[in-house]
Amino acid sequence: MENMWVLVANGSEARVFNLAKRSDGLKLVSEHLHPTSRMKGEKLASDRPGTYKDDSSSMSSGSGYEEATSPKDYEIDRFAHELAGILNSGRTANSYGKLAVVAPPAFRGMLNKHMNDQVKKLVSQQVDKDYTKVNERDLLGQLEPHLFPLVS
Repeated sequence: MENMWVLVANGSEARVFNLAKRSDGLKLVSEHLHPTSRMKGEKLASDRPGTYKDDSSSMSSGSGYEEATSPKDYEIDRFAHELAGILNSGRTANSYGKLAVVAPPAFRGMLNKHMNDQVKKLVSQQVDKDYTKVNERDLLGQLEPHLFPLVS
């Protein structure tokens, strides 16, 4: 049977587990924290929006430049990019042959955006849940209905 990696993540923390056999259970491969994603937006950015220069006047009065992405969303996206890199490194090292991604839908979408095509091909299961607070002993029980049709 192929090894399966199980990524359990949200926007600020993640754990990667290896699942070789059902009877062996989940084995922790790595843990990743991104505490910056938890910070409030005003702590991540400057005090106020910047102003921008307009061709018709010397300075736009009262108009601030609003960022297209909030600082908090930017940090969460950076974490998704970092995790996608870890998954790719595991793939190139042949550490797993299947991948299950367990994450809330919005974060899973960010992960999918950053995963390369080779990693995406290994995704055999996606679970739209945040199980980052579930301990290892109970996690397998929570994931059993989703994973074991795939694992022999």
